[in-house]
Amino acid sequence: MRVTSKGQVTIPRDLRETFGIGANTEVIFGIEGGKITIVPKDEINRLADRDRLDRFLAILDRLEGAADQSAGADELSALARER
Repeated sequence: MRVTSKGQVTIPRDLRETFGIGANTEVIFGIEGGKITIVPKDEINRLADRDRLDRFLAILDRLEGAADQSAGADELSALARER
């Protein structure tokens, strides 16, 4: 595969189809282990969302059992509004 004088490369059709890269798809270029990577931008967003969810769930696991179990819904709502 050759790079054009404009710095362009054609991504082979089988790779585009496999990774869901169609016309006007935004991609992110990166470097991992000394190699250039190309990832669809929406995949980066999904990975970031998944990472945030995993961190949130880990925090919930650490907090499990730490709350006052006798607190009612009204009291919990009031505490949430104070923050």
